[in-house]
Amino acid sequence: MADRMYVATRKGLFTVDRAAGGASQWRIARTAFLGDNVTLAVHDARSGCVFAALDHGHFGIKLHRSSDDGAGWEECSTPAYPARDEDAEPDIDPMSKTPIPWSTKLIWSLAAGGADIEGEMWCGTIPGGLFRSEDGGTSWHLNRPLWDHPDRKEWFGGGMDLPGIHSICVNPRDPNHVTVGVSCGGVWVTTDRGASWNCRAEGMWASYMPPDRKRDPRIQDPHILVQCASAPEAFWVQHHNGVFRSTDGAASWQECKDIKPSTFGFAVAVHPAEPRTAWFVPGISDERRIPVDGKVVVTRTRDGGESFDILGKGLPGEHAYDITFRHALDVDESGDTLAFGTTTGSLFVTADQGDSWHCVSAHLPPVYSVRFVK
Repeated sequence: MADRMYVATRKGLFTVDRAAGGASQWRIARTAFLGDNVTLAVHDARSGCVFAALDHGHFGIKLHRSSDDGAGWEECSTPAYPARDEDAEPDIDPMSKTPIPWSTKLIWSLAAGGADIEGEMWCGTIPGGLFRSEDGGTSWHLNRPLWDHPDRKEWFGGGMDLPGIHSICVNPRDPNHVTVGVSCGGVWVTTDRGASWNCRAEGMWASYMPPDRKRDPRIQDPHILVQCASAPEAFWVQHHNGVFRSTDGAASWQECKDIKPSTFGFAVAVHPAEPRTAWFVPGISDERRIPVDGKVVVTRTRDGGESFDILGKGLPGEHAYDITFRHALDVDESGDTLAFGTTTGSLFVTADQGDSWHCVSAHLPPVYSVRFVK
């Protein structure tokens, strides 16, 4: 059972600890980067280091690392794109018809490599570059096989203006087997540690595309991709227009239907030991992006998406307009404790798989990511 989570927000990073003697009682124990836009924070269980990504707007993207549980921080290298050849044709977003820059606009995902590979880290960015570090973030190298793949030119911006890699799943049984989620670019898989890649989004469909292209795997918009720790062949995706599940390592995807109150959302978490159990935070799609009927709820399936429970005990039941971003829901190693944060600065936690929820704080800045120390 986790006793700590890191909550990244629009105005700082918050270390939140479980209070002694209370399974559902948590408190803010430490702050860092107050006033700064912290877009992501993750803990590396191998080294114990914590990584925090910051977006300073005009002053650029920064990455920081802590080796003492967030008490002190050092700036480390930020993934940087190599210089382009002067005579190279510009990359053009096929939807907006605007150039795609060769520069880091956002660190959108971070993941540790294999458990036995000290120092290996993966980083996904906007505008769609995947980077790898072999020294714990001290230096980064762009994965050219994916960046140079001809199908990357089909990727385009969705909720963000540019395409981006928001999800990185390293197979716990094989560190050479990595699966990434791209918005809007589908799901991509390597089994040789990034030397080659294949798009694996067959079965997904996109409501925003014309009929002749809506099933094209290269233009799908998975909002988030998660992998079951004990059954790595099992994946869940919260897509722009539905929920999809794979039981064969992303070789094929099946849509979950008849989900109430909505099939739209950004976040999903999968139980670490029960691949058929997953949680979602639904909302109303596209330009509205608010909870259905002004009620914040979590939906849970325990049978692989055949049926869903609507969980609202302890959550705001009226005039609530919280949305949960893609990285702002997490489940701990026990599978019993979950937490999620919202755009209105609320942080909720459960110790019973979502049957009841408790509010840790309703006064944080907008929450971008919630991650347990695992």
